[in-house]
Amino acid sequence: MSLLTVNKLSHGFGDRAIFDDVSFRLLQGEHIGLIGANGEGKSTFMNIITGQLEPDAGTVSWAKRLRIGYLDQHAGLKQGMTMRDVLRTAFQYLFDMEQEMNELFARMGEVNSDELEELLEETGRLQEALTNNDFYTIDAKVEEVANGLGLDEIGLDRDVHDLSGGQRTKVLLAKLLLEKPDILLLDEPTNYLDVEHIEWLRNYLIAYDHAFILVSHDIPFLNSVVNLIYHVENQELTRYPGDYEEFLRVYDMKKQQKQAAFKKQQKEIANLKDFVARNKANAATSRMAMSRQKKLDKMDIIELDSEKPKPSFQFKTARTPGKYLFETQDLVIGYDEPLSKPLHLSMERGQKIALSGANGIGKTTLLKSILGEIVPVSGTVELGEHLHIGYFEQELKEESNQTCIEEIWEEFRHFTQQEVRGSLAKCGLTKKHIESKVQVLSGGEKAKVRLCKLINKETNLLVLDEPTNHLDKDAKAELKRALKEYRGSVLLISHEPDFYQDIVTDVWNCESWTTKVFQ
Repeated sequence: MSLLTVNKLSHGFGDRAIFDDVSFRLLQGEHIGLIGANGEGKSTFMNIITGQLEPDAGTVSWAKRLRIGYLDQHAGLKQGMTMRDVLRTAFQYLFDMEQEMNELFARMGEVNSDELEELLEETGRLQEALTNNDFYTIDAKVEEVANGLGLDEIGLDRDVHDLSGGQRTKVLLAKLLLEKPDILLLDEPTNYLDVEHIEWLRNYLIAYDHAFILVSHDIPFLNSVVNLIYHVENQELTRYPGDYEEFLRVYDMKKQQKQAAFKKQQKEIANLKDFVARNKANAATSRMAMSRQKKLDKMDIIELDSEKPKPSFQFKTARTPGKYLFETQDLVIGYDEPLSKPLHLSMERGQKIALSGANGIGKTTLLKSILGEIVPVSGTVELGEHLHIGYFEQELKEESNQTCIEEIWEEFRHFTQQEVRGSLAKCGLTKKHIESKVQVLSGGEKAKVRLCKLINKETNLLVLDEPTNHLDKDAKAELKRALKEYRGSVLLISHEPDFYQDIVTDVWNCESWTTKVFQ
């Protein structure tokens, strides 16, 4: 049975085409991985099938009476609600049912015997529905999923307005899983999850009985939970049965076959053209030349897909700093309340350090305290001499309304337009991306614009907060190479050990000093 049918879908932004005549079906039990390079249209496709974006052409049809759950990382959470309040809204339809039942009970003292019989029958039906849907164990269910995603460590009675981006994503994901929809639509669900909770989600999805569509650049995670791949490339959506490894095998084989056919055809075309050129003017051979020309005119020309630009990151290094980059004395980080014990930390020139530990324990807060962006609860931070810091924030405060060119030019006014374009192209952005406004780019493309700023700035300390979120595998691999070669120091937050373990000299386990994890 087809749960979702997409027919002849076309869509674009301005003169930039994203999809051209794409069709797609989602069947019961399919666990789909939606993959493709940054900017190919994965999130756009999710926005179209959820009705948040109207396609330029084509139709999207869902089967009737389906409950669809969509993890939208940009969804708002209302100030004044606790995490527990938000998670309980997953069962709002049951609370509405309970309210309806209580209103019927309240009417029972005002009706005659016939109406009373009807009310008793209706309340009995509602009571049975509540029992069958485990209404009376809702709090236990909330606790179970909250524990699985580490929300209990943050505190379920905390106001959602005070949460970090990663914590908000966890709350939205937990709510979605509690709703148990018929179809899950997950766009980069692991971006803000730590290793332990990624493993919990992996096991949940492996055991998930219904269909889901998953967008993820975390290849090991994606490979372990899907049974079908849809690849977005060059405005097309292509189906590949099996997991990601099987997709790669078939994709590479098809690519090689197409290249071989292209070479063979190009050789044939050259021979035909040569024959026509040499014989069309000769009366004796002109008919044969015309025959060859007709064959050329009717030929279905094979075209190779244009190669996507590969990113190339090269960080510029500033003058050598002092021996110590920073030292902290009795530093207690936090906002309204302490997030850490008093910290005595120091970082020396040449060190490359990864901060590890669960989300919400204060890793980003520590970075911002060291950089002087927030005032610590107590204690001091002393920065070393001759520091030139490059900072990649996990979340930007405001969405840029400028084009990519304007965004880079604003910071590097001495660049020519050619230099700006060249710098952006080095980061893997195409001409159309470069001329677009930053706000219409995908998450990965926005990250590449921000990395463009970093690689053009002379630094001796890079402070990177989850830099791989949203990056495709090529960009991630290139960033890893560039950081390994970088001659400065690095202070890095990442939830991907596979990314940072070959880069860093030290790993600081933040769970050893946080006040938020109770072991």
